[in-house]
Amino acid sequence: MKTKIIDIKIAPDLNMIFGMTHFIKSVEDLYEAMVTSSPTVEFGIGFCEASQECLIRSDGNNEELIKLAEQTAFDIACGHTFVIFMRNGFPINFLPRIKAVPEVCRIFCATANPVQVVVAETDLGRGVMGVIDGFMPKGIETDEHKAARRKFLRDIGYKR
Repeated sequence: MKTKIIDIKIAPDLNMIFGMTHFIKSVEDLYEAMVTSSPTVEFGIGFCEASQECLIRSDGNNEELIKLAEQTAFDIACGHTFVIFMRNGFPINFLPRIKAVPEVCRIFCATANPVQVVVAETDLGRGVMGVIDGFMPKGIETDEHKAARRKFLRDIGYKR
């Protein structure tokens, strides 16, 4: 078995959801979950088919993000994984619908941070061993940090 680290750099205006599913129709179901959750989100989906033709399947409503998702899925190359890149939306608004897609098995991460996917490769193929999402903590929040966090969540409308 070989291990590899796949680096995923996320542009400042994007977010990403990375997960695992089990069926070719996932691409269409994920598309529907995205467009029915927000009329303004721009997104691209890449899905690694793990049987039959073993192609990267894709969909979305933004050609740039579709190409990014296709290339990222191809770089990860782990069977039945999917990646969604989005602009003008945040994962928090889509995760409930994506998790409700019947064939979705797992969400590895939903983030705007840089990501590393730790991959194992065998004679059969590749699988996700884990995901490194962002950076290590630098300390423990103070009362001032807590106040700033609470203010930020209210400023962006996620809390009252």
